[in-house]
Amino acid sequence: METTIHPETRIGHVHLRVADLERAIRFYNGVLGFEVTMRLGDSAAFLSAGGYHHHIGLNTWESLGGPPPAPGTTGLYHVAILYPSRAELGDALKRLMAAKVPLEGASDHGVSEALYLRDPDGNGVELYCDRPREEWPTAPSGQLTMFTKQLDLRGLLDAADKA
Repeated sequence: METTIHPETRIGHVHLRVADLERAIRFYNGVLGFEVTMRLGDSAAFLSAGGYHHHIGLNTWESLGGPPPAPGTTGLYHVAILYPSRAELGDALKRLMAAKVPLEGASDHGVSEALYLRDPDGNGVELYCDRPREEWPTAPSGQLTMFTKQLDLRGLLDAADKA
């Protein structure tokens, strides 16, 4: 018998092993803007948006000074951070540009718009915003028909400027 999970279930936080805690905090706090809510000495930090206890945990418990994961190995592909609006995603793009963080990709998926990059430890990061559900592309059967097209970065920056 197939069972389904409750529709209000959400993924609450991600905990990342990092090589350099201060460097990781500079990225997640200084560039992306997450607030540090708690630190455990020099080995772990917890960051959030909007006063939540934490959305991101960073630690060096098993990774202090370690290398990034080797290409072609298993592990985290990316963590996806959902922004509440296109304007806020545009603001994130401005922050990345100001910090000279390179993008690995920028895609329009029909259901969402997304920026792809790497954090200082080589972890994949997706910054994205969803379109309203009524705008999601569907087939006549009602099934989603997501796609990958080039994202209009200028339009994204314009959305931030208009907010």
